[in-house]
Amino acid sequence: MPDDPPVPVTGSAAPPPPAPAPPPPPLRRLAAPHGLAFGTAVNLTALAEDPAYRAWVAAQFDTVTAENAMKWAELEPTRGRYEWGPTDALFAFAEANGQRVRGHTLVWHNQNPAWLADVPPDELGALLKTHVQTTVRRFRGRVWQWDVVNEVFEEDGTPRDTIWLRALGPGYVADAFRWAHEADPDALLFYNDFDIEAVNAKSDGVYDLVRELKRQDVPIHGVGVQAHCSVESPPTTPAENLGRFDALGLHTALTEVDVRMAMPSDPVKLQAQANVYRSLLRACLLTPRCLSFTVWGYTDKYSWVPGWFEGAGAAGILDENFAPKPAHRALRDDLSSGGARRR
Repeated sequence: MPDDPPVPVTGSAAPPPPAPAPPPPPLRRLAAPHGLAFGTAVNLTALAEDPAYRAWVAAQFDTVTAENAMKWAELEPTRGRYEWGPTDALFAFAEANGQRVRGHTLVWHNQNPAWLADVPPDELGALLKTHVQTTVRRFRGRVWQWDVVNEVFEEDGTPRDTIWLRALGPGYVADAFRWAHEADPDALLFYNDFDIEAVNAKSDGVYDLVRELKRQDVPIHGVGVQAHCSVESPPTTPAENLGRFDALGLHTALTEVDVRMAMPSDPVKLQAQANVYRSLLRACLLTPRCLSFTVWGYTDKYSWVPGWFEGAGAAGILDENFAPKPAHRALRDDLSSGGARRR
């Protein structure tokens, strides 16, 4: 029988390579111990065509808002014929990924169908009721929060001159909430507006409105603070502002958060941006009835900001290549530190 082959002498065995670090927990998991839903607006074209975009939405967020697909112009471009397909696709995606949907938005002066301009004023009330109830009933039991009425104030806190105010008078706001509640008694119904992050003339107008709606037993459940902010003019009193709505017994939500800057970006601006995001998140965490924090698009790749604010951009928490920015790290750090807030 032949001898066994010699065993080479190599000294002590080399240690195995270190195991790769586990991926950090998603934002939705970090927010959960605080009783907070963490969401994003969704660009449905990107969701369908960009795998990286789709993977981020699926993994990181537990609530989603259609960026445009649930606005009236998109839902009913031809009078009497609704096009539900894009919105149905969002609901299917959300339900497959354990996400809740914020409905945005039922009554607005903007992004209405072109044919609305030809409707006689005396028909607008019935038409608006039909739109609100048709839309809410279509998704009854599937929408967590509805932005029922959007942006009815000017910056000085006076009512905005809109097609609805001219034709129906100020009572249309209360009517819209009643119509939506009839169509889905279980949905949370919000008033939603921009430039109301701080205590100011506009948020004073919103406060007076919702306090009066509450006094009238109108079924309003919350105030949505859009929080389209800028590095140059950060909100100064977001916690105090959310707190006064909380004291009325209303929920609050940060519904459309982004923080733009004058381009080009640089490390100083990016850190200032992170500070604004952090201040908004902390204001929500300090407010017991603040239910959700939604970024209005999480990546600069699909941001609406450059097309709307000349010379501004880089408003998201990820850059155009899906790389996290200081703002993303600031949000993660604040959600990771300390104990869960008391509800």
